[in-house]
Amino acid sequence: MNGLSTPKGPDMSNEPRPEGDRIAKLLARAGVASRREVERMIEDRRIKIGDEVVTTPATFLTSLKGVSVDGKPVGKPERTRLFAFHKPTGLLTAERDFSGRPTIYTALRNALPKGTPRLMPVGRLDLNTEGLLLLTNDGEFKRMMELPSSEIPRTYRARTFGEITQEQLETLMEGVEIEGMRYDRIDANLERRTGRNQWIELTLTEGKNREVRRVLEHFGLEVSRLIRTAYGPFGLADLPRGAAQEIRKEDIERFRSSLKS
Repeated sequence: MNGLSTPKGPDMSNEPRPEGDRIAKLLARAGVASRREVERMIEDRRIKIGDEVVTTPATFLTSLKGVSVDGKPVGKPERTRLFAFHKPTGLLTAERDFSGRPTIYTALRNALPKGTPRLMPVGRLDLNTEGLLLLTNDGEFKRMMELPSSEIPRTYRARTFGEITQEQLETLMEGVEIEGMRYDRIDANLERRTGRNQWIELTLTEGKNREVRRVLEHFGLEVSRLIRTAYGPFGLADLPRGAAQEIRKEDIERFRSSLKS
């Protein structure tokens, strides 16, 4: 037995918490998919415990013994692994694209060593953004790294065209609201300039969709190139475009211990 437990009624407030963890958390930790994706799999009746279809994410287990996804048994969780990938432009941060556009997994087939477990991207880089993309086999670790409450800094370099001053960029330290969307503190610094072209380095902790581009366009700048150079303590360094490398176990553990719980 794997310790299956599900709620018995609508009001659980006075009942003790079931033993174990939610099935979505365990499957995410095992690298099957993110928690959200696992919940969609449950809705689609793709997950079973023995011969019984799992019908609710509020299913608590003490182990994954007997659990299968699409008829395939789920193996024991591997240790957490983390890879740095230098994403080129023109690739979607997605597993598949129904219109046939290439995804990061197209490039990763050649960039990763044989036997690498299924990896999930930590956050996203849009089609025309390049640079550091972290990938992990641990869905729970991925979630921790993506949460705004973890306050992990992401650093970008943007090549822009237009007029901008350092004084204007420093107003971003107080945050900015653009078309009803609030963006928190951004540390932005003007780098080298040639005429009306300049490079700007920006560090932020939220990582909202297209945040860097929206903020720079708010100043009337055209962004011609956007590169993510760092995510937390992990940097792009001299990793070649399209290449991937594994991050050392001790570096992962040091980073994990520094995360806000």
